[in-house]
Formats: sequence, structure tokens, C-alpha cells
Amino acid sequence: MKTTRKLHDMGQSLWLDNISRTILDDGTLARYIADFSVTGLTSNPSIFNEAVGGSDAYDEGMRTKAGEGKSGEALFMELALEDLRRAADLFRPVHDATDGVDGWVSMEVSPLLAADTAGSIAAAQAIHEQGDRPNLFVKIPGTPEGVPAIEESIFAGVPVNVTLLFSTAQYLAVAEAYMRGLERRLEAGLDARVASVASLFVSRWDRAVADKVPEVMHNTLGIAVAQQTYKAYRELLESPRWQKLAARGAQPQRMLWASTGTKDPKAPDTLYIEALAAPDTINTVPEKTLHAFADHGQLLGALALDGGDSESVLQRFSAAGVNIPALADRLQMEGAEAFVKSWKELLHTIESHSRALAGEESV
Repeated sequence: MKTTRKLHDMGQSLWLDNISRTILDDGTLARYIADFSVTGLTSNPSIFNEAVGGSDAYDEGMRTKAGEGKSGEALFMELALEDLRRAADLFRPVHDATDGVDGWVSMEVSPLLAADTAGSIAAAQAIHEQGDRPNLFVKIPGTPEGVPAIEESIFAGVPVNVTLLFSTAQYLAVAEAYMRGLERRLEAGLDARVASVASLFVSRWDRAVADKVPEVMHNTLGIAVAQQTYKAYRELLESPRWQKLAARGAQPQRMLWASTGTKDPKAPDTLYIEALAAPDTINTVPEKTLHAFADHGQLLGALALDGGDSESVLQRFSAAGVNIPALADRLQMEGAEAFVKSWKELLHTIESHSRALAGEESV
């Protein structure tokens, strides 16, 4: 049995951290589903920028939509949602078989709205409606401005992938928003079946402190933060408040490990998959990491429910001068800024590509 299948059988979902029209057209994504037990995927501006700028697979669609007068964000949104609908349809059997727990794809609201609560709420609703698939998450960052947008979107029945989480405290804030949204739905006579995942970014912790701590401590901080957050996640699911919601049909907001490609060339390329195996969670992996784990990865056991040695590891980093809460906030802010940069680059790629295609037609 493949290691990817063993991980799936343990109860962790493997989602691909990539999408492009090419992997849809040539059957690569279908093969990942069949061969590697991939049961979902995520996207972000960087991924789409590479997909659109790196091939001619979008040329026909861009010509058509530009001819219809579309440009900029509107043109991109249509291209992206075309891809995501196709991917969602590939994952629909998993979605149906798991009663909506698995089989999801994700589309981001504009990162330019990261500090705009009202704009994020409106954009999430628009993407949900335009996406027109029951297994499409809308990604909203778990920033202070994003937290109320998450609550309102859940209340409105929009499934949300909360992105850009870096700490247990940030996770608990969005878990609270999720529960408030569900409780408000029940108070309004609506059902509590609105799905969500909470995405904790892992490897960026280790990259941020690599030059600040001894080598023996390298590539351990991100895993410790994830362990600590996993403990909080399991405790929340056992809480009376959550149990009350579950009794009325609510689904857990599943924990998702993001940024799990190994950045340190000295570390194993399967480090974060092997270390973060755990039931009722998701690991989103780049294609390179997926192939590495399928080829030589090992299933070493599940994360400890009590957080394992996470507290002692975090204490060592604090003693070494790492202000973990402050670093979590900085990583979240830098992540939001990086998404804005990627978004602007993506729109520039769309614009320049559209102009080039228009120039070809005029020759």
C-alpha cells in the first residue's frame, strides 16, 4: 500500500497546493487522485500567476473574455473559477462520499481586501455565487480585519478556508468566529452545516528563525507551533460549546497544515508531512513534496493529542530570544503583504498577456 494511502486511511487528507489548466487538461490531477489519494486542492495568487504566465493554456480563454470586454480582476476571476469548477467536479465523488467533509477546492478573495472587512464579506459572497459549486471554499485571511468577515460569511452560508494563520492564538480567534457564525445561524432558524477549515502555515516559522538560533534548533519551531495548535483544536472539539453545536449538525472546522514544502535543503524533503500526520486534519502539499512523500515518505505515527513536547520546544526558542507571539503577528502581516504583491503581479501578467494576444490578432 502506498504511503499516501496509509496517510489517508489514518484520517488525514492530502490536498494539492497547486492548480493549473495544464494539469487539468493532461490528466495529471486525475492521476494524483487515483494514484496518490489526493482529495482536494488549494490555490493562491502566486500559483495562478505561474499558471497563467507559464503556459499558453489560457490564451484562448483570455482572447474570448477580453473580446467580451472583460479585463483585470474580472477576467482573472472567470479564468480561475473555470479551473476550480473543473477541479471541484473531479473531487465531487469524494465530497459526496464524505458528506461534505472532504473533496474541496479553494479560491481566494482579493488580497487587496485584507484590511477591508466589508469588502471581504461582499467578495466572499460573490465568489461563492459565481463559483457555483458546493465544494468550493472561499479563502479569507485570519487577520484581525478578516475575523469578523469570517463570522459574517459563515452566517451567510459561505464555506470558508481561513488562511494565513501562524499561531494557536490566531487559530482560536477564527475558531471562535466560526462558532459564532454557526450559533447565529441556529438562532435565525438556519442549519449549522456550513463547512470551514483553518489553515496554519508551518515552514515559514523555521525560515524566519534560521539565522537566529543554533542549527540543532532548525526546523523544529513550525512543528512545535503546529503541535500546540493541534492540542487546542482537539480540546475545542471536546468542549461543551462545540458539542452543543455538533449535536445540532455542525461539522468541525478542520485543521489544515499549509506551507509544508521543506525550505531548508539540509532537511528531509518530507519533513512536514511525516511530522504532522494526524486524524481529522489536512496537509496541503506542493507537487514536488507530494512526489517525494509517495516515493520515500514514511508514516511515523500521529501527532500527540496533548501537544507532545511542543511547550518545551517553544520555551527553548523563547529562551533563545525569539518572541513567538510577536513573530506570529509579523509572519501574518508579511504573508498578507506577499499575497498583495503576488496579486498585483498576477494582474500585471493578465494585462500584459492580454495585450500580447490582442497584438497577435491585429497583425
